[in-house]
Amino acid sequence: MHNLNIVLVEPQIPQNTGNISRTCAVTGARLHLVRPLGFEVSDKHLKRAGLDYWDKLDITYYDSLDDFFTKNPDGHFYYFTTKGLHVHSDMEYPDNAYLVFGREDKGLPESLLHDNPDNCARIPMRNELRSLNLSNSVAIAVYEVLRQWDYPDLSREGKLTQYIW
Repeated sequence: MHNLNIVLVEPQIPQNTGNISRTCAVTGARLHLVRPLGFEVSDKHLKRAGLDYWDKLDITYYDSLDDFFTKNPDGHFYYFTTKGLHVHSDMEYPDNAYLVFGREDKGLPESLLHDNPDNCARIPMRNELRSLNLSNSVAIAVYEVLRQWDYPDLSREGKLTQYIW
């Protein structure tokens, strides 16, 4: 059993967090939300985006980034950023990996990135464009890690509902 953790530092857009919560629910990843949040957890947009998966989440809240690191001292942290030095798919992710994402408008603190250059991952994109949507970035990162881990505990095939293969 592998443990994958998704960390959102000060997310601002409820629909993004809702989409990410759904990704976490269907993959079994744990969701960590670092305050302050740009919305209330009861926000209708958050719930709508997460649909009926909210109760399937393993979710933890933290008062600050310092609080998060204090409570998770043994994690393997990977910082997803447009400023990263390494392509996300070139990195190897061990069990108990924490994929850390910053707020939509500011990203992660540069001091954190500066202090951890070997663990800063970039999803390749065109230089002249700012960034991918946060929920898309999380999905890309989650599925790269799961691919490396050979998709543990995930269904690999579906079934037709009206026909037999």
